[in-house]
This record gives sequence, structure tokens and C-alpha cells, in this order.
Amino acid sequence: MAAEPSPAPVESESPKLAELLQSGWRLLEAVEASNEPSASAALQQQVKRGLAQLEQATRMASELDLFSRNEELEEIASADLKYLLLPALLGALTLKQANPSKRLEQVQSARIYFLDFLKRCKEYNIAKFELPKTKESPSEPPAEESANDTVPAVPPPDLVAMATHRQGKIERYAQRKEAETRLASIRETVESGQAEEEQVREYYLLQLRRWINLSLDELESLEQEVEILKGREGMKQLALSSRGSRRARPPMQPFILTRDAVQAKVFGAGYPSLATMTVDEWYDQHRLRGALPDQGIPRRAAGQNSAEEEEQTKEEEEDDDESVRKARAWDDWKDEHRRGYGNRKNMG
Repeated sequence: MAAEPSPAPVESESPKLAELLQSGWRLLEAVEASNEPSASAALQQQVKRGLAQLEQATRMASELDLFSRNEELEEIASADLKYLLLPALLGALTLKQANPSKRLEQVQSARIYFLDFLKRCKEYNIAKFELPKTKESPSEPPAEESANDTVPAVPPPDLVAMATHRQGKIERYAQRKEAETRLASIRETVESGQAEEEQVREYYLLQLRRWINLSLDELESLEQEVEILKGREGMKQLALSSRGSRRARPPMQPFILTRDAVQAKVFGAGYPSLATMTVDEWYDQHRLRGALPDQGIPRRAAGQNSAEEEEQTKEEEEDDDESVRKARAWDDWKDEHRRGYGNRKNMG
């Protein structure tokens, strides 16, 4: 009896597009509902797995060419509407990464995802909203500055625009809450596979409108975060450059007497115009020579000079007494003798 041929090995099938989307979406919901720290290893592992699955689903959706700019919203199959959510889910999951050193890169990637999602929804007219104006791609070119203007003029706040912006946020919040309430009522039916096509279509359109409001709010906060992160990077670069310039600056040459012997040895060697002795050494040298202002002359000769000065003073005093005695005797003689007394040569 001939042996039966062995069955061919079953090749592992690659995950389907719907499974990848569903798995990545559930991982995002699990991360958002988790009470663990955002930087925990288990949570970050879920984020990594979710990103990998959603990125693979995005590549598959692009290869299948599910969407075309030439078609209308009504032409998209109800089961394919959920794939429009891929960029928004990727953006939300990208922000869940905990890596401070790459935060700016992560924020910029998430912003690209959210903008791509909003542009697609705008093209299909899924909801009425205005695309946010980013600084990288403003809707209007900036006004040219005058050559004489040194400081750019700061426009006054537009109170009407601020009030309109606030009212828009309130309306988006109300719409999101209404969509979430309706989604909670039909979600179980859709996920169980028992919903009709109209319910499936309504469910995913509600999801798209909910994520439109979420993306608009996220982009507004991301614009502010990008400015803060860029400012920090600029401060770091400025600090590094200033630190480098300080290190490259040549040392200042001393121009005063050094305070200790070590400095005198270092600074004096090879520089004849600089000091080669300390202040204390200079003082001691001049003190021994008796050349300091408070010494006048050396101490050794001080005693002799003092004796000579006393003798000279005594002689000057004696000379003064003799002068006084002679002056008095002359006055007395003039009183007793008339002028010309004793001059025999002029006698007639």
C-alpha cells in the first residue's frame, strides 16, 4: 500500500489590514486608560507595538489604494471609512512615547500625522472646520518690513478673533461629547458584527468627527509646545557656544605685584617687565635698608644723629645768649657816648 503524501506545510498568514488597525487602536485605548506611569517599561512596550502595527496598516492601505481624491464621501465603502483614522491614531500614539531627548522630533511627527488626517477629512467634507494655520505653512505671506523699521510692530490683539476662537472650542467640545454618547450606544453592536451597514457607516463617521475635534485641539497645544521646545534648544546652543568662547579666550596677563611667592615664580618667569618678587619681599628689603617712609634713615645712625642734633641745638642756644649780651652792651655804650665820639680824624 502506497504511503499517503504528507500534507504541505501551512504558511503563516500575514495579519490582515483590519486586524492591524483594530489591534493598534486597542493598544492606544489601553495606554490611555492605564494608571501606570507614562515612562514605565510595560506601557512603552505597548506604545511601541501599537506604532508598529499602525505603521504597517498605513503601508498596506497605501498599497491597496483605498482612497482617491477624485471620489466623494458617498463612494467610499462603509467598511473602509475606518482606515481614514490611521493618521490620527498614529499621531495620538506618537505623543505617548516617553523620551525627553527626542520630544521635539516626536511632537513634530505627531503634528504631521494630525494635519494629514485633517486634510483628508476636509477633502471628503466629513465635517465643517477650518484647517489650522501653522507657522511652517501660513496661509498668507508675512507683510514686508520697512527698511527703516528696526523693531517689528506687534499687532494689537484681535478681540473678535479671540472670541470666535473660544466659541469654536466650546462648540467642538459639545460636538465631541455628543459623538461619544452616540458611539457608546452603538459600539457593542458594531464590534460584534451584528450591525447593519447604515449603523456601521454612522459609527465610523462619528469616530471621524470625534477625532477631527481631538486633532484640532491637539494641534493647538502642539504649536505652543514646539515653540517652548525650540526655545530650550536655542538656549542650550547659546550656552554651549558661550562656554566654548570662554574656553578659547587667552588668559589675561598680570600687571600688578603678585601676592605670594608661587604667583611670582609663575608670572615673573620670562617676563622682565613684570614683578619678580612679592610685596612682603619688597617691604622687607626696603625696611632693612631703612628706606621706608616711616623710617627716614637707618636705625644704626639714628642715635648718633640725635646726639649731634642736641649739641648743635645747645650751641645755637649759647650763640643766641652771647648775641643778646653784646646787643645790650652796645645799646648801653651808645647811651653814654654821642655820635662821632673818638673820631680824631675829622677834628677841626
